[in-house]
Amino acid sequence: MAATRRVVELLFPPTCLACSAATAAPGALCAACWRRMHFVARPYCERLGTPFPVHYGDGLISPQAAADPPVYGRARCVALFDDGPVRALVHGLKYGDRGDLARPMGRWMARAGAELLADADLVVPIPLHPFRLWRRRFNQAAELGREIARASGVRHDPFALARVKSTPSQVGRTRVQRADNMQGAFRVPEASGARLDGARIVLVDDVLTSGATANAASRALLRAGAARVDALVFARVVTGA
Repeated sequence: MAATRRVVELLFPPTCLACSAATAAPGALCAACWRRMHFVARPYCERLGTPFPVHYGDGLISPQAAADPPVYGRARCVALFDDGPVRALVHGLKYGDRGDLARPMGRWMARAGAELLADADLVVPIPLHPFRLWRRRFNQAAELGREIARASGVRHDPFALARVKSTPSQVGRTRVQRADNMQGAFRVPEASGARLDGARIVLVDDVLTSGATANAASRALLRAGAARVDALVFARVVTGA
């Protein structure tokens, strides 16, 4: 196997996941892209996962979280969304048929969300509406959820939640419009109700902007009997409307 791997790497040299520049090993970022990644680490808001500019103390939440607390308990992310390598990775997986990105992105997410996954019962991806799933052919959140479950040992349940409303794109909408757009978008299938009762759930998506999608999905899961819902995403927008 090692010899075969060396031959493959000789014929197809490893390249950066984001920009396709040469790298020393497959499944990695080049040095330039790594420097441009805005990884999120403490100190950050314990509810929203948004970074603080300085360390104010442990266990603090941001004014935004205090004024408008999310439906989900806690959110964690790998990096802040920007126009650099983070955008390239997210869009490559979502729109570019780059299924190979799911494994490294999912592993990064498992590390970023380790405290959420430590006592979780289920990893539940944000579902796509059947029509959108048919057009796109796969659900990027489910691919990430599968890799997170593989890395963490937490059960992956891609059918725990269903999207019953085909919502227009959230792009360009205000925070209020995003929330209105997601009203009634999710439902827990009757067959899933029993396994959600009392479950501690980690909800998975690629990007979190205003939180409208995560809030709507969390609300449906909590109404179905889930004990707790936390959100784990690859990237989040901190200035989204």
